[in-house]
Amino acid sequence: MSPQRSGQWYGGTDRNAYIHRAWMRRGLPSHAFDGRPHIAIANTASDLTPCNAHLNEVAQSVSQGIYEAGGIPLNLPVVSLGETLVRPTAMLWRNMAAMATEEMIRANPIDGVVLLGGCDKTIPSLLMAAASVDLPALVVPGGPMLTGTFQGVPLGCGTDVWRLSEEVRAGTLSEEKFLRSESSMIRSRGHCNTMGTASTMAVVAEALGATIPGTAGTPAPDSRLLEASHEAGRLAVEMVSAERRPSTVFTRGSFLNAIVALAAVGGSTNAVVHLLAIAGRLGVELTQDDFDRTGAGVPLLVDLQPAGQFLMEDFHRAGGLLAVLNEVKDLLDPAAMTVTGKPLVGYLDGAEIWDREVIHPRSDPLQPHAGIAILYGNLAPDGAVIKPAAATPALLQHRGRAVVFDSIEDMHARIDDPDLDVDADSVLVLRGCGPRGYPGMPEVATLPLPQKLLAAGVRDMVRICDGRMSGTAYGTVVLHVSPEAAAGGPLGLIRTGDVVILDVEGRRLDIDIAQEELDAREPAAAAVAAFASPTRGWEQLYVRTVMQADTGADLDFLVGSSGDTVSRESH
Repeated sequence: MSPQRSGQWYGGTDRNAYIHRAWMRRGLPSHAFDGRPHIAIANTASDLTPCNAHLNEVAQSVSQGIYEAGGIPLNLPVVSLGETLVRPTAMLWRNMAAMATEEMIRANPIDGVVLLGGCDKTIPSLLMAAASVDLPALVVPGGPMLTGTFQGVPLGCGTDVWRLSEEVRAGTLSEEKFLRSESSMIRSRGHCNTMGTASTMAVVAEALGATIPGTAGTPAPDSRLLEASHEAGRLAVEMVSAERRPSTVFTRGSFLNAIVALAAVGGSTNAVVHLLAIAGRLGVELTQDDFDRTGAGVPLLVDLQPAGQFLMEDFHRAGGLLAVLNEVKDLLDPAAMTVTGKPLVGYLDGAEIWDREVIHPRSDPLQPHAGIAILYGNLAPDGAVIKPAAATPALLQHRGRAVVFDSIEDMHARIDDPDLDVDADSVLVLRGCGPRGYPGMPEVATLPLPQKLLAAGVRDMVRICDGRMSGTAYGTVVLHVSPEAAAGGPLGLIRTGDVVILDVEGRRLDIDIAQEELDAREPAAAAVAAFASPTRGWEQLYVRTVMQADTGADLDFLVGSSGDTVSRESH
């Protein structure tokens, strides 16, 4: 009998062991069943997830590393979510992808798993799944694309889509030029080349200890990604031997290190809901307030879009994440381990900054305090999120009259109406976009500015939403408002004309009315009418069981770990 978990399937001489071995003998030699670890490659490659389309090549390098180290590599295609394509939003299926991957890892005769992700929801869903099964696991991030240019100017994938489209609406860029830039935006394989959610989650995974240190940010076409993939395959075999599981690697200190990294690189607000969900699967104590307590005082060191000017290819050549973490080493938990079995801080000695315009030294930060801020108040009793690094400083303390939209359709129908009663000091409020309300919490919080204000030169306004925003987006946007309107939150009670007070320094988000008056209000009829509860399928299950953004928007019955045990045979 094999000492490995896979030996529960393949070991022995009975009928079931015969069936398991015989059906796998389509190229596997007899020594594949002599106790060697069987390593799954959880592969999110898909033509409909363009940012992950190259992961089959990455999987080949991982496979070679596994076999070289004495393991048996097994390709395991898993649910893949293409951020730019799936409707109504990829976030609707993050938990489904995590659940499906979890069940496939547990149900199959495998001893460890290498997780191949890139596009926004793929790395979070893979880590959620691996945390719940708790078999040895590590991540290989697919890497960002190379920098494309248009008319001699570098293009930030995502960020420049938002910027250029607003210039078209403002009348300062022709539609013809805008459409011509389309073929220049995506230069190569890989995910967005800004510090959007895909790049952020790769960085966060490395700071968490889930990758081989030094891997995150390696461009997708760079041959060093395949070298790292080969090494990841070898490491997976070692991890099985050492029984190095997520529960033994990822501690509270690991998550706090990830928050420090998130702040220092100016990462996406989406990391908040993803890290909370991963921690929930592991039973690690983590709250949204930890992002403020741990990250608020961390300096912004990386000058990348959307908070800055450079792109991921520049970040990699300038020294990458390890150079950044070396600057804030004293803020890191020195005991937090990585999948290699060594502490993260042990990889920082000698990690140098090679371009101080891209990665600033701590003595000369872009911003001294740039972490994600958590706001509370009568408009967000359970909290809301804002990214000061991507906001207009003058708007971080603001008082303005609310202009309320009851749904995404309402916003699209009225935002460019010349008669819309709005000015530059107004606060745009969009509700019905939370986990339940959309459903799925889409990236719509960065509302487009009214066309008449764009034409007048306005480029930012305070915006408030119970949804999310793309990690590639920017602006003074308050998002993840909890509870959401569809869950009975006060966002459903605010009316056009109410005065909103935003005070980021004071961590407040309020409507300037008495609590008694707010409590006496009924939810807006149009907002209630816009929410139609699904009656079947995944959407029905999701809406019935999804939790709010302040806890990670996981499903309530998926919190925690079930381990890798499967008690019954299949025949």
